[in-house]
Amino acid sequence: MIAAMQNFNAGAGIDFERLAGILAIVLGLYVAASLFNWLQGFVINRVVQKTVRGLREDVENKVHSLPLGYYDSMNRGELLSRLTNDLDNIGQTLSQVFSQIVTALLTLTGVLFMMFWIDWRLALIALITLPLTAIVLGGVMAPAQGLFRKQWRRTGALNSIVEETYTGHTLVKVFGRERETLVQFQEENEQVYNASFKAQFVSGLMFPLMTFVGNIGYVLVAVAGGLFVAAGAILVGDVQAFIQYSQQFTQNMSQLGQSGSMVISGAASAERVFELLDADDEEADTGTDAVERGAGRVDFQHVKFSYSADKPLIEDLSLVVEPGQTVAIVGPTGAGKTTLVNLLMRFYEIDGGRILLDGRDTRDMTRQALRAQTGMVLQDTWLFGGTIRDNIAYGRPDASEDEILEAARATYVDRFVQSLPDGYDTVIDEDATNLSQGEKQLITIARAFLTQPSVLILDEATSSVDTRTEALLQSAMTALRSARTSFVIAHRLSTIRDADVILVMEQGSIVEHGGHDELVAAEGAYYRLLQAQFEMAAVDIDAEEALETGSIAVQEQTT
Repeated sequence: MIAAMQNFNAGAGIDFERLAGILAIVLGLYVAASLFNWLQGFVINRVVQKTVRGLREDVENKVHSLPLGYYDSMNRGELLSRLTNDLDNIGQTLSQVFSQIVTALLTLTGVLFMMFWIDWRLALIALITLPLTAIVLGGVMAPAQGLFRKQWRRTGALNSIVEETYTGHTLVKVFGRERETLVQFQEENEQVYNASFKAQFVSGLMFPLMTFVGNIGYVLVAVAGGLFVAAGAILVGDVQAFIQYSQQFTQNMSQLGQSGSMVISGAASAERVFELLDADDEEADTGTDAVERGAGRVDFQHVKFSYSADKPLIEDLSLVVEPGQTVAIVGPTGAGKTTLVNLLMRFYEIDGGRILLDGRDTRDMTRQALRAQTGMVLQDTWLFGGTIRDNIAYGRPDASEDEILEAARATYVDRFVQSLPDGYDTVIDEDATNLSQGEKQLITIARAFLTQPSVLILDEATSSVDTRTEALLQSAMTALRSARTSFVIAHRLSTIRDADVILVMEQGSIVEHGGHDELVAAEGAYYRLLQAQFEMAAVDIDAEEALETGSIAVQEQTT
């Protein structure tokens, strides 16, 4: 373009044809550059989003393959922080940094080529600062990465407090602990602030330090270029052009340094996510899925189990439960009652011995096949978002409407559902606050009954149900247990008087077993538990009478 302008002669005019050609070339280059930038952004965004999507799927698959012991040892809020905050941070880091790094590297490649093409000696002088750049990177990245790890750990701890407070917000209000809870949150929030500030401050040193190092190289090039010009070894125009490229080199190195601080933060989150992905899975299933539903005979043969190698919980436990029997398991806290049924369900793997279901080792069948033959009702009710019908059919999505209604009637769910405007189509809101505790418990029991299990496990199934609902529930259970092997874990011994066998456990061992009358006559561990409950009940009655007497006295005084 300049050449076309320079070729202007008075009276001859400007070579517009040549100028138009040059302008077309320049316009084409701008369009090509714009298309390249768009294509680069499209490709990078697609690659990043696919990478993050794949990582989320890997994490979700991992969550389902982890053993129950992992969740027992991991705080729920901390785990949720890794699944949300850390994954989001990785995605943001890749989205923001990937494009910057690619652009900077491509520009640096072109700039270095031009620098060496102009003068290889000046190019080598410009690269003298690279070792100093490496020192700066190492000096900043190592401490910054440790600080970012601390930041995300503290964020996980803060999420744990938030999750705990939200889950128990009713209890917080009941006991008037709002101020203490707020103080606890503020203290942890301050820890997050301090950790985040330190991490951002240290990583933020990267850009000014890289700029400073780049300026050193810029000065060296300017001095050396001046000396070369004075010696006649290079033209002034070449030095000027080289200095321009040197500035671009410095700017892109600084940009890489700035991107490096974001990479450090993303790497700290990636460590936490990959720590989860690297956790040991459940033992691989080597059994078969082809398992016919049996009668429900359960045989524990010399079973051993411990949560930690130095603290054995269950040692040499043997027990045979015949089909259709109801077995009640009682004992003090920590005796191993829930652990026993967890071993049957293979939530934990036994350390020794065998557990047979209908004569077949449970380890010879897949966990899914085993659990398809068992129904379990936990002490803590859990309902999913959706309708009451969806929750009842959760264990058998292919169940017919008649089967769902049959299970609901058998567990007295139908009684309260009929009073709801939308019936079984009633949508359960968040935390199921539109249902009473008893109603939620009945739905979970109906859900277990619908699966038609050969073995039924009730872990404190009636402990959180009111007296009237418990009476209805016990009547339904009597009929439903007639064709099922049932394990019932309960603290209220009055609910298991009719059990075929009562097991009394202490420190992982069965110290007594037999019927209610037999164990009472023996006056052993079961008798002592029964007596203790009678004494507690008497204390409660005395307390209620005292309260009633006191209220009557107050009323007489006021009148």
